[in-house]
Amino acid sequence: MKYSEVIGQEEVKQRLWQMTAEDRVPHALMLCGPQGAGKLPLALALASRLLCENAQGDEPCGECASCQMVREWAHPDLHFSFPVYKKKATDAAVSDDFLPQWREQLAENTYFDMETWLADIKAENQQLVHYVTESDALQRKLALKASQGGRRVVIIWLPERMKVEMANKLLKVLEEPPALTHFILVSEEPENVLGTIQSRVQRLPVPALSEDDISTALTERYGTDETTARDIAHVAQGSFTTALARIRGGEEKAFFELFVQLMRLAYGRQVKELRAWADAVSEQGRERQKRMTAYWQHLVRENFIHNFRRPEMSYQTREETQFSQRFAPFINERNVIHIMDELDDAQRDVEQNVNARMVFFDFALKMIILIKQ
Repeated sequence: MKYSEVIGQEEVKQRLWQMTAEDRVPHALMLCGPQGAGKLPLALALASRLLCENAQGDEPCGECASCQMVREWAHPDLHFSFPVYKKKATDAAVSDDFLPQWREQLAENTYFDMETWLADIKAENQQLVHYVTESDALQRKLALKASQGGRRVVIIWLPERMKVEMANKLLKVLEEPPALTHFILVSEEPENVLGTIQSRVQRLPVPALSEDDISTALTERYGTDETTARDIAHVAQGSFTTALARIRGGEEKAFFELFVQLMRLAYGRQVKELRAWADAVSEQGRERQKRMTAYWQHLVRENFIHNFRRPEMSYQTREETQFSQRFAPFINERNVIHIMDELDDAQRDVEQNVNARMVFFDFALKMIILIKQ
């Protein structure tokens, strides 16, 4: 993969180019920033450049044997670690178990999120993590000589999902890595990475993408008309994965419909129907429920802002905006903080494996009171 395939992020590219040109790429680098900013594509581009046999300048040559293998994401000295799940309780799950799906996803599109990865491995109802067995597998790989006799690169996607046991076992190899070995961590929540891991990596912030970069990419890569591309780029708030989900009619449309249904049932005090609504929501996977509550917080915030009649501050689709024209007066200074707090509590409870049916039915009942305030 080449840097030219990475959307925007010119300043970050300059930093990486300079590190490479001066031969001072750190042995442990963590790219951190919001979802959809292009951290993984940047990591892949850097790995491609480091493994290229005939690289001249900033980009890999694209023609040597190493570049050919990297193109298939099958270079023997390029290792991946990503969150997985145990198919059986007794399994020792490692990334290699899901490597074919990972390579297939990278070949299709390097801009993807956890929802896409969950669907790829048919694990919508699972919580994905890096298990301790992953660190053992990595250390066994790195104990061998480099296949091509040069550099080796390990890309760790979402290190914040490491089990503490894995993070602790990884510390030593991060401190004293084998010669010519580079670890590239790709994190969306660096504050949740174990502190001792953070202290052993060099952080490189990757900011959210600009609306112009997203709009241009949608137009050039996906043939989106300019007006639609601009609207989607504005709503995406710097995330290209969000922009792609908007184009493909992704999960946010389903989340929006559930939110609208909830508010109408709560306003009508239809308790029996609210129970059925909570049952339906509880059947979805835990990771999906967490994203759902985060999206509902976004909608509550946008409806509150809508009351100020400042369209430049709004980040909604046309359908969401049409709904806000009628619903926004019900989100006001008397209840907005309470609603957001209840959504925070619901998300916390979901993360802690509280019975989802109880969590969402309790929230729905509270909305009967809050929406009338």
